Amino acid sequence: MKLIKPAPVIAAWAAAIVLLACPAAHAVAGAGVAWQAPAGDGDIDRFFAQAKAEKKPVLLYWGAKWCPPCNQLKATLFNRADFIEQSKAYIAVGIDGDAPGAQRLGTRFKVSGYPTLILFNPGGGEITRLPGEMDAVQVMSVLQLGISGGRTVGAIIADALAGKKLSANEWRLLSFHEWQSNEQLVPSTERAAVLARLAKASEGGDAQTTTRLWLKSISAMAPGSTAAPDQLPRLQAILKDPVQTLAQMGVLVERVPTFVQAFAPQKGERRASLIADFEVALTRLNKDETLSRADRLNALLSRVELARIDAARDEMRPAIPAPLLAEVREQVGRIDREVTNAYERQSIISGAAQVLARAGLWTESDDLLKAGLARSHSAYYLMSHLAGNAMKQGKKAEALRWYGEAFSKSEGTATRLQWGSAYLRALMSVSPDDAARIESTASQLLSDAAKDPGGFYGRSGASLKRVAGDLAKWNQGPKQAAVVDRLKRQLDSVCVKLSGDERAKAACEDLMTQQAIDKI
Repeated sequence: MKLIKPAPVIAAWAAAIVLLACPAAHAVAGAGVAWQAPAGDGDIDRFFAQAKAEKKPVLLYWGAKWCPPCNQLKATLFNRADFIEQSKAYIAVGIDGDAPGAQRLGTRFKVSGYPTLILFNPGGGEITRLPGEMDAVQVMSVLQLGISGGRTVGAIIADALAGKKLSANEWRLLSFHEWQSNEQLVPSTERAAVLARLAKASEGGDAQTTTRLWLKSISAMAPGSTAAPDQLPRLQAILKDPVQTLAQMGVLVERVPTFVQAFAPQKGERRASLIADFEVALTRLNKDETLSRADRLNALLSRVELARIDAARDEMRPAIPAPLLAEVREQVGRIDREVTNAYERQSIISGAAQVLARAGLWTESDDLLKAGLARSHSAYYLMSHLAGNAMKQGKKAEALRWYGEAFSKSEGTATRLQWGSAYLRALMSVSPDDAARIESTASQLLSDAAKDPGGFYGRSGASLKRVAGDLAKWNQGPKQAAVVDRLKRQLDSVCVKLSGDERAKAACEDLMTQQAIDKI
C-alpha cells in the first residue's frame, strides 16, 4: 500500500477498511465507529435490512488476527481520525474468521482467503470484491466507483460479454475485481478466456483498464499454457514504462514466474530478454520509497523468484547472484531494525523470512523468525513458518516440535483446525508409529470443530477434510484401524448433535466416508 493521503471524496471508504481490519479488541478507545460484528445469519440479515432502509451500501471485511495483509491494513490506516469520522456513510460489517460461526458466514459470502473486502448495494447485490492487500488508494477509488454505479458485478459482466456498452467506471470496476474467490461468478476453468474477452471488449477506452484485464487474463491461464508470441512486445513495453509498471504492479509482481513461463517457456534469447526486463522493472519497484515496505518486499521476493526460475521449486541452495543476496540481507536487516509497530511487524516479518529462505539463507530466515516470536501478537503464525523451514531442511524432529507448539498456542477454531491439521500431518510423517499422539491430536480437532457453529464450513471444513484424508493414508494396519474406528465413533457423536444444521450434519457424516476421502 502506498502511504498517500486520499482525496476527500474517498476518505470515507478508507475508514471502512481501517475499522474493519481490526477486531473489536484492537479498536481505538472512544473511536465511536459504527461497524458491526455479526454472530450469525440473523445479524447479517438485520444489517442488510438496515442498509436497505437507510439506503446505504454495505462494506463487508473478512480477515483474521494473524493474517499479514490484514495487519498491513491496521498498520497503515487504523489511526486516521478523518476516516473514522466519515464512517457513518455506510453499514460496515467485519467478520473475524476465527469468531464462532464465522466460517459458516464465510461460506455464505463465498470467501476464504484473508483479507477480502466486498461491497454490496443497499439491496444486497454484490457490486465488487477486492483483495485487502491491494493498493490503498486504488481500493478507495474503486469502492467509490462501485457506490456511484450500484450495479452488481454479475450484471456488468453479462452485459460486457453480450457486447453491450459499459461506462468507463464499470470497466474499471471489472479490471480491479478479485476474481479468484467466487467460482460461481466465473469458474476457474473459464476465467482466462473470459478476462481475455473483456480485455478485447474494453479496447478504445481507458488504456490502463484494458491493460489490467489483459494481464489478468494471462495470469489466470492454466499451468503449462502459453501466450501468443506476438503479444510479448506488449508485455515488455509495460515493463519498460515506469508509469505503467507502477499502475499494474498488483498483477505483475504477484505472478512473475507465470508471465515468464507463458511467454518464454524455453531457455533462449526470448526468455533472457524478458527476464532482464522484469528484473529492471522489479528493481525499480523494490527501490520506490513511495511504496509501503510490504510492497517493496514483494518486489524483492519476485526478484529472488526470477533469479531461481530455472531451479527446482524445492531447491535448497539456488544459485542466486551475489549482489542480489547482498541486497536481500541489507533490505531484510533494515526492515527488522526500522519496523517497530506491532501490526506492521506481523505483516512483514514472515514475508522477510520467506525472502531469506527462497534465497537459500535458511539460518538467517530461522533467526529472524525466532527473534520475532516475543514481539508478535500471533507468535503461532511465525512458529508455523519455523516448522516449514525445518521440514524443508530435513530437520524433522525440530519441525514436529514447532508444528506442535504452533498448534498448542493457536487461537480460534478455524486457525486451530488449520494449524492442527498441519501438526497431524507432520506427526504422521515423522512419528507414524506414535498412534496415541496421532489419535489424541485428531480427537482434539474433532472436539474443536464440534464447539463451533461453523466448524464444518469453509476453511474449517477444508482442514477437517485434510485430516480425514491423512488418516485414511495412515490407516495401514490393525493398530491404525483401531484408532480410526474410535475417531469415527467420536465423529458420529458429533454429527448427531448437528441435527439443527442439515448442511453441517451432511458434511460431518460425509467426512470420513471412503467416497469423500477418494475426492480429496
